Amino acid sequence: MIIDLRSDTVTKPSQAMLDAMMQVNVGDDVFREDPTVNELEARIAKMFGKEDALFFPSGTMANQTAVKLHTNPGDQVICDKYAHIYNYESGGASFNSGVSCKLIDGSKGMFTAKQVQEAINPDAYYYSKTTLVEIENTTNKGGGACWDFNEIKKIRKVCDDNQLGFHLDGARLWNALVAKNETALQYGKVFDTISVCLSKGLGCPIGSVLVGDSKIMENAIRIRKIFGGNMRQAGYLAASGLYALDNNIDRLKEDHQKAKEIGEELYKLSIIKTIQPIETNIIIFELNDAINENEFVQKLATNNIHIISMGGGKLRMVTHLDYTDIMHDKFLNFLNDANLSNNLKA
Repeated sequence: MIIDLRSDTVTKPSQAMLDAMMQVNVGDDVFREDPTVNELEARIAKMFGKEDALFFPSGTMANQTAVKLHTNPGDQVICDKYAHIYNYESGGASFNSGVSCKLIDGSKGMFTAKQVQEAINPDAYYYSKTTLVEIENTTNKGGGACWDFNEIKKIRKVCDDNQLGFHLDGARLWNALVAKNETALQYGKVFDTISVCLSKGLGCPIGSVLVGDSKIMENAIRIRKIFGGNMRQAGYLAASGLYALDNNIDRLKEDHQKAKEIGEELYKLSIIKTIQPIETNIIIFELNDAINENEFVQKLATNNIHIISMGGGKLRMVTHLDYTDIMHDKFLNFLNDANLSNNLKA
């Protein structure tokens, strides 16, 4: 049995999802004639109370399209120093849109409206023009932390007062909605554009969706084409998204509970230095200085348990729908083994 906790992207479609994918009508989506893609886009747009939605092969492409829609070359985007668009999208913001990022030193990937106000450049020709604020919910490098929605509304006010766009990287927004008992409609009222991922917590093989009102989304399909993201009979993929929306959102609470239980076992280990607060399905922790990180990861791998390093001494585990109850019990027993800490001590 292999226990893969590297990411919630490692899931594979269930048989029920595969059955749903094989039973749909498809068409050529470049001609906008795929009925299943159209259905998925319409459904997610309605969920967020937006006029338009567009299906993408990846969350990175959806985010990069949003940056392009909101900015012109030379502009500046305000985001957290841990933001996915800055750290994990291969410099796409500068390469694709010609923009720079003003990084906020937030807390667990989150910041305040006051910090946004302070980060806006003066209105002088020799400064980059601040045009967009971007946030991520949940925060990946922040350990799956969820934003305070009241603070988001305060940031919206700053954006309105300064004519700034507001984009949400909602790669794991479904996790936040479940954890905080919030709704997609709440978020749709606050953000200009939102990207949501179907291939993380919801277990689809591929796909993200970008939503927004008609004016901001007018050129989204053109940008997607420029980025090479137009697809043909994509309805087979879109069908997995429709299935996931019906079956895989509420169960995210199970992933959250398992992550908290893993955290409880980690707290008991003498080799653990710190564990970030666990709100959703991500566990980020550090080992004591005397413990070799590579040896720890290898020890787990030898036992068919796979996790990843995030750099800077931080290790990450992510629970997901393919991490079963049987796997969970086996992993907790492994962590509870009295010999684990002793075997790894220098």
